[in-house]
Amino acid sequence: MRILGIDYGDARTGLSISDPSGFLAGSPSVIREWNYDKLVEKLLAFIRENRIEEIVLGHPKNMDGTIGERAKKCEALADTLRAQTGLPVVLWDERRTTVAAHDILHRSGKKEKKHRENVDAVAATLILQGYLDYKRRQ
Repeated sequence: MRILGIDYGDARTGLSISDPSGFLAGSPSVIREWNYDKLVEKLLAFIRENRIEEIVLGHPKNMDGTIGERAKKCEALADTLRAQTGLPVVLWDERRTTVAAHDILHRSGKKEKKHRENVDAVAATLILQGYLDYKRRQ
């Protein structure tokens, strides 16, 4: 089962796909798109091309667990993807994934200026891997 992890952002949306066994997250990439409708079109094409069967979308709750504007945007994207694909879309708590992604990039020797190019893809991989690990433990 191919599962897609998404870290949705206003300018860049990170993507990561699981291996067919659903054990490891990989193939990180980024869609650079500001326009919501164009982003949805690109996501739908990506989902079709990669034969995705399930979607895990980062849900950026506030640190106290409340839902802010960013989380509401993610909920709207989840609803759109469910309606357009018929696939299950899981909202996954992504608190601190961007911080962890920056830390991973820093430790790998990437310069701070280069983090912006890769951080969303790394965050999507962390979101997806967290979900895959959770599913494996269930």
